Amino acid sequence: MVADLDLVRRLAAADRGLAIIATTRADGSVQSSLVNAGVLDHPVTGEPVVGIVVAGAALKLRLLRRSGRAAVTFRAGWEWVAVEGPVTMIGPDDPAAGVDLPSLLRAIFTAAGGTHDDWDEFDRVMAAEARVGVFVAPARISSN
Repeated sequence: MVADLDLVRRLAAADRGLAIIATTRADGSVQSSLVNAGVLDHPVTGEPVVGIVVAGAALKLRLLRRSGRAAVTFRAGWEWVAVEGPVTMIGPDDPAAGVDLPSLLRAIFTAAGGTHDDWDEFDRVMAAEARVGVFVAPARISSN
């Protein structure tokens, strides 16, 4: 699976970390949205995962909590790769022992290709929006 995650890293870097995350609504229909995502090690398990930062009030966060699964698709040109699997979360309502949330959100942001000129301001906005780190474990990786 390492080679597949290398493809995820390459395609994420090719399009500024842009990806589509999909999960399901209670009626079984699919909900999808555009996010920035990247590959990093899970802060608790140490296993490589796809990470995104989600606003605490976002519909996708409620749906991810309910379904417990997601698919994240990256693309560059006609090349694509999708990572599907169970999700875990670390945030204001989902603390993890020994994990510093501001540092974690910075790590996800930079794994997705982000940079920032004022990390203190970044931390302030993340806290004000109750941002959550969402991690998708690569149970299945598919590509063209």
